[in-house]
Amino acid sequence: MSSIRNRLIVIGLLVLAAVYFLFPRQVTVTATVDGELQERQENRIPLKLGLDLQGGMHLALEIDQSRGAVANPDDALDRALTVIRTRIDEFGVAEPLVQKVGSGRIVVELPGIDDPQRARDIVQRSAFLEFRITDMQDQFRAALPSIDAAAQRAGVSGERGEAPSALAQLLGSDTTQQQDDTTATEDQTAPAVFSSLLFQGQLTGEFLVPEEDVPRLDSMMRFPEVQRAIPRGLELLWGSEPRSQGARPFRALYAVENRPIITGEYLSDAQAQIDPVFNQAVVNFQLTRSGGRIFGRETGRHVGDYMAIVLDGRVQGQPPVIRSQIRRRGQIELGSAGIQDAQDLALVLRAGALPAPITIVEERTVGPSLGRDSIEQGSRAGVIAALLVIVAIAVYYRLAGLVAIAGLAFYVLFALGGLASLEATLTMPGLAGFVLSLGLAVDANVLIFERIREEIALNKTPRLAIDSGFQHAMPAIVDANITTVITAVFLFYLGTGPVKGFAVTLIIGIIASLITAVFVTRTFFIIWLQRRDTVTELSI
Repeated sequence: MSSIRNRLIVIGLLVLAAVYFLFPRQVTVTATVDGELQERQENRIPLKLGLDLQGGMHLALEIDQSRGAVANPDDALDRALTVIRTRIDEFGVAEPLVQKVGSGRIVVELPGIDDPQRARDIVQRSAFLEFRITDMQDQFRAALPSIDAAAQRAGVSGERGEAPSALAQLLGSDTTQQQDDTTATEDQTAPAVFSSLLFQGQLTGEFLVPEEDVPRLDSMMRFPEVQRAIPRGLELLWGSEPRSQGARPFRALYAVENRPIITGEYLSDAQAQIDPVFNQAVVNFQLTRSGGRIFGRETGRHVGDYMAIVLDGRVQGQPPVIRSQIRRRGQIELGSAGIQDAQDLALVLRAGALPAPITIVEERTVGPSLGRDSIEQGSRAGVIAALLVIVAIAVYYRLAGLVAIAGLAFYVLFALGGLASLEATLTMPGLAGFVLSLGLAVDANVLIFERIREEIALNKTPRLAIDSGFQHAMPAIVDANITTVITAVFLFYLGTGPVKGFAVTLIIGIIASLITAVFVTRTFFIIWLQRRDTVTELSI
């Protein structure tokens, strides 16, 4: 009796554990809000649905080397994987998949995503933050005559008789000229093809360009001749968004020092909020201790100068003037952008900049309706399979079949509880693995029952036949299940998302089937025999 009691206690504990993990519960989540750690309560769903069951987004990403060769693509991909995973975790997608596939690709799966464009932007954004001082000496303005001459030379062909270059056609030139060494006279008489598109801004180093002329000026800025004419130590950067002057839109162009005083690698936190004074979205940032020392030293040297906040090569808002030494805290103004844009910017800044540009090479979107169809079809297949198994085993093994069916009920509970304890995501391949493990659970019972039949044929008592049947069937059961588990482990480590889901479900199902077939079912037989000591025959 003590043996039965101990067995029932173990089964009861397993049932309680499975039920505990299957019920939704509240968990405490720690998050950083305005630079402070805060705790909040969240409802934890035991079994989440994967991309193919609830819809969502699938992205395949690679390092974009079209903008320049990356020195170490493998290392860049590994670092990009870490950054993207951090961004997605902060984005708040339930059970995302972010993993490296092969040697040059990252796969991102976002179940239940309702704003694909926003997710796409967060994944791809470089988020490289810099702080640069504007051209306080007005060197760029002084060099405009030389830049105009360089732009004029770049706009015509270098050999007599050649067709006009693309820039010459763009400027309306229909003649060609010989490109020779520049003289001072040529610099003074060169047409103002570059400076004529610029209007002085309100700040030192700031210029305004009519929005319709931005592509034209940007193409001129890219010519090597123009780049060489720009004063050494300066770089031209566009503003992030157009601004209105009267009824005409302009884009700001800034001449800034090419050496940043500090970069975003020293950033420790960034939080979005609404500025109560101007009622606009801003991002408040905080630097590390070492970053604060560097920032304080550099801003102390540039009191009275304008500092451009550069994100991904674009100046954010209008450069503020440095009125006093700034140490660890600062603010990024986003102009007309909304609070969600500020939150996304704060998110990618906290996660860090990508080590290299990322491009999307494959994108798939699964609609919620397709996910619901998958759930219905998977559930239908599972129910039909279970009913067929129950009918077959009950008809063929009669009383022992009913014991096996009771064991299968425990198998379903243990398998789902095991998946819930791992906070697993249920996918369509996972449902297939669950149905397959159901068949393996029945297979173990079949082996046991057939061995019991053989023992009964040798005229053994029911108790001895059951004990011998379980004992002799055990090696075959263990061997079959271990080989299947080994295969599933290989699938887990070598496969991608859906294959991993199938492997995890299969492994949990096999463990649950072993527990029910070897332990739970035998306990039922022991209880049956204990209550019927006078049984001389076993119908099986």
